[in-house]
Amino acid sequence: MVTLLLIRHAPALSEGRLAGRRDVPADCSDSRAFDWLRSQIAPAEHIWASPALRCRQTAEALNTIPEFHDDLWEQNFGAWEGQPYETLPDLGTLPPVALAAYRPPGGESFDDLAARVQPRLKQAQGCVAIIAHAGVVRAGLALAVGPAALSFSVAPLSLTVIHRAAENWAIEAVNRIA
Repeated sequence: MVTLLLIRHAPALSEGRLAGRRDVPADCSDSRAFDWLRSQIAPAEHIWASPALRCRQTAEALNTIPEFHDDLWEQNFGAWEGQPYETLPDLGTLPPVALAAYRPPGGESFDDLAARVQPRLKQAQGCVAIIAHAGVVRAGLALAVGPAALSFSVAPLSLTVIHRAAENWAIEAVNRIA
């Protein structure tokens, strides 16, 4: 069995703007959350992370030395990167399949993100902790539920646990926090 312990990085210091591929720092001051996450990832045989600054800082606060993988970067939101959240279009009325296929101007869709991330996740053996982004966590969830993964909230410093037995994926927990 393969277990993925998917951790969203600490809160991004993005000044109320969409971070996406922008390399913004993280607020790693929540010592209680980091203590709890350290206990949760103790069984991990491997630790992987996005090379984004906020993920590197989160890994350091967890006292881990991960393998960094470029394919674990957040979704590229193109022209929306750095825009205030309140100026972004509301796509909440789109059904999950259409939302997953929607590509922001100059960016990538969730389907594109999943096509980049899922091969890495499928390579995992044993228990792997992954420090990454909300989009990466949802790409992991999509292995079990498809585009409906976009319905899940993924909080900073939350833990999502998924398992693979043979080629079958199952979700144990989503968005657990200290």
